[in-house]
Amino acid sequence: MAVLLEICVDDAAGVEAAVAGGADRIELCSALELGGLTPPPALLRCAVASGLPIHAMIRPRSGGFLLKDGDVALMIDEIGSALAEGATGVVVGALLADGTLNQAALGAFRDAAGDAQIVLHRAIDLTPDPVAAVESACALGYDKILSSGGATTAIEGAATLARMVSAAKGRLSIIAGSGVTPDNVALLLTQTGVLEVHSSASVADAPPDEAALRLGFAMGARRVTDAGTVRRLCAAIERNSTSRARETTG
Repeated sequence: MAVLLEICVDDAAGVEAAVAGGADRIELCSALELGGLTPPPALLRCAVASGLPIHAMIRPRSGGFLLKDGDVALMIDEIGSALAEGATGVVVGALLADGTLNQAALGAFRDAAGDAQIVLHRAIDLTPDPVAAVESACALGYDKILSSGGATTAIEGAATLARMVSAAKGRLSIIAGSGVTPDNVALLLTQTGVLEVHSSASVADAPPDEAALRLGFAMGARRVTDAGTVRRLCAAIERNSTSRARETTG
C-alpha cells in the first residue's frame, strides 16, 4: 500500500508549499510553535481551496491536555465550524489528571465529528502506555492516531510505534510524527510499518527584529514550511516503497 505524507502548516504560505511539494494531506493549525492550535476560519477556507484533504487541529489554547470548564463545549463548537468550512477531518486530544485518555471528552468529539475523519493527536504520547491506549481509541471509533511512540521523536519511539501498529490490527491508522525528515523517513517506515507519516517539513525563517522580541510579539525565529523539503520527503517515501516492492516480488 502507498504511504501517505501529511504536512502540518500554520499559514497560507505553508499551504502553498505543501501543495507545491506534493503532500497528500494537510494538518492545519495556528501557532505551530505552541504545538498547534485551532486555525482561524479564513485560513481554513484558504487551505480547503487548495484541493488537498484538510485535517483541522481542534485545540483552543496552549498548555497541556487536561481540559478545563467549557473546553469540551468550545471544542465541539470548533469541530462543527471546521467541518462546515470544508475540513475533511479534525484532530483532537484530551487527558485525565492521571494521564490516561479522557474517554468521555473523546467520545463527545467523535460524535460531533459525525462521518468525518477524526484523529487522536500526540496527547497519547503523554499517557502511561500509548500501546494500551490504542485499544481505547479503537473502541471510541477513532480513525487515526498521531504519535511519536511516546518519545521526543518518532525515530526514538519507533519500537513503540511498531507495537501500536500491531495493537491497532488495521482498525485505525497510526501516523508517525515528530522529527520526520527526508533523511530518516525510510528507516522510520521500515522499523514501524506505518502507512502514514507526518512532518512540518520546515526550515528556519528570518529572525524577527529586536523590537518585536523586546515587546513580546515574537519568541524567536519561526519555522516555515519548505516545498523543497516536502518534495524530498515524497521522493524518499517513493524510493522506500519501490525498494520494498522489489524485495517482495524478487
